[in-house]
Order: sequence, then structure tokens, then C-alpha cells
Amino acid sequence: MRTSFLFLLATLVCASSFTAVRYVTPVRSHQISKHTRTSLNSKAHRYSPRRISSKYSSYLTRLWTETSIGSRKSLTRKKLVKSCKILEKLLDTDVEFRDEELVLALRETLVTTLKSLEDQPQVASPQSSSSQTSAAVTASLTSLTSSTSSTSSTSPTKQKKKGSRSVLRGVLMGVAVAVWVFSGNYIFTSLFTLMVLLGQLEYYRGVMSTGVYPARKISVLGSCAMFLTALYFPSLHQLCLPAFSTLSMVWFLTAKRNASSISEIATTFLGMFYIGYLPSFWVSVRMLGVREHTRLAPIAAPILSLLGRKATSLPGWLPAAFPLPITQGAIFTFWCWLAIAFSDVGAYFSGRKYGKTKLGEISKAAGETSPNKTVEGVIGGCLVSGGLGMLGAWVMKWPFWYLSGSVHGVILALLGLVGDLTASMLKRDAGLKDFGDLIPEHGGVLDRVDSFIFSAPYAWFVMKFVLPWLKSFVM
Repeated sequence: MRTSFLFLLATLVCASSFTAVRYVTPVRSHQISKHTRTSLNSKAHRYSPRRISSKYSSYLTRLWTETSIGSRKSLTRKKLVKSCKILEKLLDTDVEFRDEELVLALRETLVTTLKSLEDQPQVASPQSSSSQTSAAVTASLTSLTSSTSSTSSTSPTKQKKKGSRSVLRGVLMGVAVAVWVFSGNYIFTSLFTLMVLLGQLEYYRGVMSTGVYPARKISVLGSCAMFLTALYFPSLHQLCLPAFSTLSMVWFLTAKRNASSISEIATTFLGMFYIGYLPSFWVSVRMLGVREHTRLAPIAAPILSLLGRKATSLPGWLPAAFPLPITQGAIFTFWCWLAIAFSDVGAYFSGRKYGKTKLGEISKAAGETSPNKTVEGVIGGCLVSGGLGMLGAWVMKWPFWYLSGSVHGVILALLGLVGDLTASMLKRDAGLKDFGDLIPEHGGVLDRVDSFIFSAPYAWFVMKFVLPWLKSFVM
């Protein structure tokens, strides 16, 4: 189940009408203890803009440092030392093969490698010839004795139980995301770009843990450029991916001392495509359409009227997207995100109560990627997402809303499942539980937005082509 991030979108509907204060028994000021006041002040300080900005910058700095060249060398050296120590332990204890000549050769190689690592703390290059030779020898030794080592380390790992989720945090995050969606094209794109910057570095840190070193700087620059191009130059948005892919290949061919591997090139392209190009379509969706009245327009009329009065006092140089941020694309994005988030909630509860058929019985690869997912859970998620899609279609006055909305919601749920399984597959290959630790008990940016990645191009296609085509039947 998606963690508290699901609650942030679950509260988007009620965030404008309900607050956590309504569920608290009113108390007088003198009845509040000093400890309670201190706790409330600390929580308010925790979510202050300065605290959030400081946490973001420190997390970004740490990710950038951990994906730098120096960290790559240190990571290569640590892996080599770990392999040598495993080999040393196996040679001194229980090893199934007892070829004296082979054991002697292995021991000499081990001693030489460890001595070189101790004498040279700074590795010249992750791909130097000596490192490649030692790594190849130790890798072969590790694979040769994998059966012995695996039998001694098959004890099940203890999984810590996650703490109870905070309702207050869910409400605050829900309000924040609602404001973000309706904040205007410029603010929406800027915050999205900052979030993608973290997601890119989380992805490349995971890739580096497998021993592959992609072109980090070009990929991060290309991904951020895709969002900004979708905002300022929408007609050139489709050219960003091939342009930066070509630029990365030029860098691989001219700036590196050694020939690059297929893995380095492939992971570079995947990073730009998976975390840059695909989610940048949400910016394109946000910019589509004009402000149209929905069935909930009378409820939002007082708020819009207030925004209109406030807009008259803003500087004239500000774009219109700041005072009048609510467009058709924003409303469409809101309902898409709501359906995707609740599809995961529905999948969790339905799978927990009715789940009997593992997803692995239908797809072995999907089952190995996420062993706990069930077919019943997927069906429950599709039903919930289809219902919300139908509700959103009714609110937005879609033609044939009962059919178009339900189909739209089911497709969003399935694409969210694809994104979830894709992220799980990447983490499984990298040996990671989470991509990051930005949000306590919830992981990093990619852990929270993986279900929203593959649905972005589909949402743009529906908004750009399908809805106008459906409306042509009723005009």
C-alpha cells in the first residue's frame, strides 16, 4: 500500500471544507498544558517554509555528493574490500572445493588486492585495469561459492513495523498538494522541477549501487529542461528527449577516457525517459484548456470571487496564471491524481481482505517484483479508481460520463500499477528497500510518485484528443 502519500490525495476533496480542528473537542486556553503548547509549536515549526527549504537543500546536497565521482570511487573500493573479505572468510572456513593449486592462487590474489587497497586509499579510477582484474577475480570467486554463502545467510530478515500514520500530517500534505495543483502553471512547474531533481539523483544513486555509472549531470539537466520546455515552449517539448540523448552520447564519446558500456548508456537514457520525459507531460496537461465551469462551480464561486478581487492588487507584470490558476487542465489533473492515489488504497484493502490469487500466478516477473500483490487487490483498485473517474467525469461534464469516466479510471489504475511494479523492479535489482529517506517512514520522492509516471502521457492524450473527440458527438 502506498503510505501517507495516499492520504494526502485522499484529503484533497475535503481539505477545503474540513480541518482537523473540527474533530478536536474545544478546550479553553488555560486548559492547554505547557507540554501541549510546546508540542504544537514544534509541529508548526516542523512544517514551516524555512524548515522545509532547509531539509530540501540538505537532502539535495547529500544526493549530489553521494552520486559524485569521489563517491563512485569510494563505492567501488568498498565493494572490492567487501568481496575480498568474503573470499578470505570462505577460504579459511568451509569451502566445498579443495583444489590446492586453485586455493593457493586465490589466496595470493586476495593478499595482493587487499595490500594494494590499503596502500592506495584513493582508487585511480573505478574502471582501472587493476580494479577490473581484482573485481573480476573476486566476482568469480563469490559466484563460485555462492551456494555455500547463501546457506549460511538464509535467516529471514526482521522487518520493523511502521509507526502509525499521522492524520494531521496527511491533512497538511493533502492541502499542500491541492494548493500545488491549483497554484498556476509557473508555480506548479517550478515545484515539479525541484521534485524531479531529487528523483533523478535518487535513481542514479540506486543505479550506482549496482556498479553502473551513468552520465548524471547531463541527465539531470535534460530532465529539468523537459519540464521548463513544456511550460515555455510546448511545441518543442517532444524534441527534448532526442536532443539530450544525442548530447549524452556526444559526452560518452568525447569526454570519457574509456569506452562506455551498454549499461551506462542504457541507464542514462532510462533516467531521462523515466523520470524526466514521462512525468513532464503533467505540465503539458496542466496548460491545456481554459477555465470552464464544472458542476461544483457554485460551491467554489466565493473562493474564486475572492481570488479575483485579490488579483486586482497584484503587480501587472505577473502572468495571468498566478491570479487565475484554475484551468480545465488543473481540474483534470486533480481528478486523475485522486483516482490514481485511491486505486492504491482500494487495492490494499481489497487485497488484504479478499486476496487469495497472487499476481505471480498470472505473471511470474510481476510476482517476483512484488510478491504481496494479488489479483483481487488489482481488481479492487480498478473498481475504486473507476468510481472516482466516473465521479470526476460527472463533475467535469464529460460526454457519456458514466462510461468514459469509468474506463478512464480503470486505465489510470492499471498504469499506476505498471509504475509501481517498475519502481519495485528497479529497487529489487539495486538491492534497495526505498529510493531515499526524504520523508520519514515513507521513503524518497520516487517511492511516492512512481504510480503517477506512466499515466502522464495517457492523461495528456485524453485531454488533448479524446475529450474533444467525445464532445464532437454531443455538439
